[in-house]
Amino acid sequence: MTVLDTLVSGLSSGAVEIVDLTHTLDPDFPVIVLPPEFGQCARFRMEEVSAYDHRGPAWKWHNISMSEHTGTHFDAPSHWISGKDVALGSVDEIPMQAFVGPAVVIDCSSEALANEDFELTPGVIAAFEAKHGRIPADSWVLMRTDWSKRSGADYLNMRDDGPHSPGPTPEGIRFLVEERDIRGFGTETIGTDAGQGAHYAPPYPAHYYLHGAGKYGLQCLNNLDQLPATGAVLMAAPLKIKNGTGSPLRVLAMVSK
Repeated sequence: MTVLDTLVSGLSSGAVEIVDLTHTLDPDFPVIVLPPEFGQCARFRMEEVSAYDHRGPAWKWHNISMSEHTGTHFDAPSHWISGKDVALGSVDEIPMQAFVGPAVVIDCSSEALANEDFELTPGVIAAFEAKHGRIPADSWVLMRTDWSKRSGADYLNMRDDGPHSPGPTPEGIRFLVEERDIRGFGTETIGTDAGQGAHYAPPYPAHYYLHGAGKYGLQCLNNLDQLPATGAVLMAAPLKIKNGTGSPLRVLAMVSK
C-alpha cells in the first residue's frame, strides 16, 4: 500500500480521527476590539440572495462579508509590520506545504482557569518538554487554555484597561521562534497574543516575532482538548486571497486513535 492508501484506510476504519478545530462563523462570534482611534475588524455578515423563490426558483445562496481576521483564522507574515517585507508573506504566496504539518499542544487549561492572564513562558515550555520531549522544528505549537468554551462577552473578557486573556510572553514566543524554529503558533483566544499584550515590549510580541520571522498564526481555535500533546497532524489552508494578510479557514486535525 502507498502512504496515501494507508491514510485512507485509517480514515475509513476509524484508526485515524478528524477533529474539527474551527468555530462556526456567525454574526454573533466576537472579533477583536481595538482602541477607537484605529480601524476595526468587521464581524461576519450573511445576506440571503435567493431561497428557491422569485429571486432564484431552483437555488439558495448568500452574499457574505467579514474581515480577513474574523472567526477561526490564519495570520500571514504580511499582517504585521515586522513581516511586511518577508518573502512569500501573503496568503496567496505561502507554499502549500506550510498548510499541513505536525502539531504540538501545550496544555495550560488549568492555569488559565485559575488566572485569566496566564503567561506562556520559557519555563512552562521547558516543563512541557521535560514530559513530552523536545518540540520538533517546523511544528505548529498550540496553546490550549479551554478559552474556546467561553462565548460572547466572556470570550473577549474586556475590562476598563482592555481585554484579559492568556498568551505568550515575549521571551516565550521568542524561544519558540528562535530556539525551536516552529512553523506557527495557535491559540483558542481572539489573537495569538495575550489580551494585555499591548503592554509587553515589544507590544504584541507573538505577532511581532512570529511574522517577522516568516511564521504563521492561528487564533480562535476550538476543541484543543481533543488533541494529544504530540502526534496530531494539522491542516490549515487559508483562502487564496491576492495580497491577503489572513483568512478565515476550516482547521482540521488528524489524530491516530
